[in-house]
Amino acid sequence: MDGLGSPSYEVSGCSMLIDTHAHLDEQAFDVDRDEVLQRARDAGVERILTIGINVATSRAAVALAEQHEMVSAVIGIQPNYVAEVQPHDWDTIEQLATHPQVVGIGETGLDRYWDYAPIEQQQDYFDRHIDLSRRVNKPFVVHCREAEADVVEQLRRAANDGPLNGVMHSFCGDAEVAAVCIEIGMHMSFAGMLTFKKNEALRTVASRVPHDRLLIETDAPYLSPVPLRGKRNEPANVVHTAKCVAEAAGMSLEELAQLTTANAKRLFALS
Repeated sequence: MDGLGSPSYEVSGCSMLIDTHAHLDEQAFDVDRDEVLQRARDAGVERILTIGINVATSRAAVALAEQHEMVSAVIGIQPNYVAEVQPHDWDTIEQLATHPQVVGIGETGLDRYWDYAPIEQQQDYFDRHIDLSRRVNKPFVVHCREAEADVVEQLRRAANDGPLNGVMHSFCGDAEVAAVCIEIGMHMSFAGMLTFKKNEALRTVASRVPHDRLLIETDAPYLSPVPLRGKRNEPANVVHTAKCVAEAAGMSLEELAQLTTANAKRLFALS
């Protein structure tokens, strides 16, 4: 294992994995992006969704998806960046949404941990992303930090206008929030925090998610899983989270890989 944190084991003899949330455009990957992708392949990752958080990173996500067959793009304006939106930025997001390499809209949602944007402005853009998701028939990706009640309320309102087609990214809420999200049609995606020793309750939540709503991700370069905490995260490390979810749910790693890969392909219309 190198100093940047590649996985200590691979998925061998089983279905491939899909990392449904990473930020491959981040500067942290500038020194070795091609090697990062190769390590992902070697670890059994067949597809990576790279996520935009503003116009610049959404464009970068599309560019990466055009350059690399194993990469697909999700584009949008993350809630902490909505206060920085410039004239015509949302028009650009709407234009990018129809690009053939774009498979999802986001990340969107609400964040009360940071004080970077008024909650009312975040709510406005959350609704915009959901509406755009419906118009282009591509799922939306939800960021939620210390705003579970607000997110649930807004999703409930949106569900009144029609079925929801989205995913709770890096879910870390409780069983009650998970149950509501599942009830109104959301998928649940789990990242490296699931592997932390203190998060037994979160592992229990993951184990009870209906099998057809379960996804896994890295949020790379953030949220490195055990045993790589403190190192830069990368898509290859999704195998650690997959193993943890499989153990919590009483499945083999092969079963978990087959399940979550099929879910990701169905949700994001991946070939």
